[in-house]
Amino acid sequence: MFYKPEEGHGLPHNPFNAIVTPRPIGWISTRDAQGHDNLAPYSFFNAVAYVPPQVMFASTSAKPDRDGTKDSVANIRDTGVFCVNIVSEALRDAMNQTSGPWGREVDEFTDAGLEKAPCDTIDCARVAASPANLECKLTQIVQLPGEANFVVFGEVTGVHMRDDCMVDGLFDVTRFTPLTRLGYQDYSVIRETFSLKRPE
Repeated sequence: MFYKPEEGHGLPHNPFNAIVTPRPIGWISTRDAQGHDNLAPYSFFNAVAYVPPQVMFASTSAKPDRDGTKDSVANIRDTGVFCVNIVSEALRDAMNQTSGPWGREVDEFTDAGLEKAPCDTIDCARVAASPANLECKLTQIVQLPGEANFVVFGEVTGVHMRDDCMVDGLFDVTRFTPLTRLGYQDYSVIRETFSLKRPE
């Protein structure tokens, strides 16, 4: 099968995000200028640089109570900071609860029954139960073609890793089985890993 996106695919559901899989989930926590906390998952997320460490996530829809975007991007525009909370299999239901179309006044931490912890380098809350958290300072927001497509880039200024996920000096993802996003409404978890040596 071949299709041009501008002409449509003719399928019951868009296959695009089922092709680019698995994707890590950026569970983004922010705090607005009035001190209200927000938490939402984004599956267009990844690390993009080592030195200095940098990440990105993309927001691709808008809410009626925000100016052409969603709470996360609006809050980051105002405050210049955000935190990425890594999603373990154990946190999947809480993550899913925070994906709802809640109003800007809703604190998703409270709504999903999640304990907050303070960040060290930025004024923001983080998910205490996450296996790792990346505290970030905004570097730029890029608007992409499309009605509400924004990519947020941030430099990582602080890193939290749970002690029980450390094995012989390595951050061991099999200790918490990361949740990954597939296409449609499907997810997967990473339960085993293997290593490959690069050619010399």
